[in-house]
Amino acid sequence: MAEWHPIMAAVEGPPGVWRMIDPQGREYGRIEIRRVDAGRAIAYRAERTGVVLGWATSLRLACWKVHSDMLASLAPSGGAVADWGELTGNARRKAPQ
Repeated sequence: MAEWHPIMAAVEGPPGVWRMIDPQGREYGRIEIRRVDAGRAIAYRAERTGVVLGWATSLRLACWKVHSDMLASLAPSGGAVADWGELTGNARRKAPQ
């Protein structure tokens, strides 16, 4: 059995535009094929929430960029919750005064 890849979440339409669709049917990213370098090369423009994430040389890589950014947005942000006791005065080593 093949493993799942983000390209399986890509739905094409209109031609040349792939929408990344989550399991609830909502669009979470968009990929557009573009001709670059005076039409000599093809690149894929990856964007999420209206922000361009970058360019890719394949649809597979562009899907991976959009999906990775979506997964990163689900993680909690900020520093560690633990203060290791420094703020409460319960640290193993006492701060020099």
